[in-house]
Amino acid sequence: MDKILIIGACGQLGTELTQRLRELKGTENVIASDLRDEPIKLIADGPYEKLDIMDKDAFHAILGRYNIKQVYHLAAVLSAKGEQNPQFAWKLNMESLLLVLEAGRDRLNKIYWPSSIAVFGPDTPKENTPQNTVMSPNTVYGISKLAGERWCEYYFEKYGVDVRSLRYPGLIGYKALPGGGTTDYAVDIFHKAIAGDDYECFLSENTMLPMMYMDDAVKATIDLMETDAANVKVRSSYNLAAMSFTPKEIASEIQKHYPDFKITYKPDFRQKIADSWPGSIDDSAARNNWGWQHNFGLKELTNTMIANLKDTIVFD
Repeated sequence: MDKILIIGACGQLGTELTQRLRELKGTENVIASDLRDEPIKLIADGPYEKLDIMDKDAFHAILGRYNIKQVYHLAAVLSAKGEQNPQFAWKLNMESLLLVLEAGRDRLNKIYWPSSIAVFGPDTPKENTPQNTVMSPNTVYGISKLAGERWCEYYFEKYGVDVRSLRYPGLIGYKALPGGGTTDYAVDIFHKAIAGDDYECFLSENTMLPMMYMDDAVKATIDLMETDAANVKVRSSYNLAAMSFTPKEIASEIQKHYPDFKITYKPDFRQKIADSWPGSIDDSAARNNWGWQHNFGLKELTNTMIANLKDTIVFD
């Protein structure tokens, strides 16, 4: 059993991925790491290391201490936060990836690194965006993810590093708060509705974006990492899709549960980011190469989020 290190384990995706991998692989075989002094409650049941991934010596010390053979490198500055400090976002996103890829040359069996729909841009086809297409990202997050895809493919082709990647759409889950992305409204809106508050959305009502429930994202990640290497035909990053919807559409679905819920729209700087991204994604390569299938659409997403959040929301 390969020992696994998850970098960025306290984040929105990292939390649920850590939990699921521990269920599958054994708690003692999955080491969580993040910048926090202590892990969040959801992953406090197993080994945890405080780690600044920019610290090469600390990273390699953990690899050696646990004899790590697989790394899931999730730490990154996301789209909205990245625009507030682009130089730092580039430095963290790029240098940390290269540090992990270098470790893959001589001491790791597999690496997972997430990309994003942010690699696309205003010149990319908006509907059914192909696996291979024009990419013209206009955020530092998107630029760093596109460069990262090229580095992943380079390390696979030049050095045989088994690195695998998915281009996530917006991810929606209830176990941990989102981390500063442009699609975060689709999590925040549930918290407001259940608390009985109105919601002011930072995107316009008809902004169509690809989205995915967290369970599907975790499933896709593990499915890709578990499949035979021969099935991984794309070594940059796979398109991944489940559903697409607008703020108006998700609000309408929520209103079936909370008829008095009201939403207003006040687009901010994140609107320009969203406008540069696709409305829907062609992920046929992932479905054909390694059998990807999603389980959640908008109705299932809404039902699940409300069922799991309604007992946790603090009312004013």
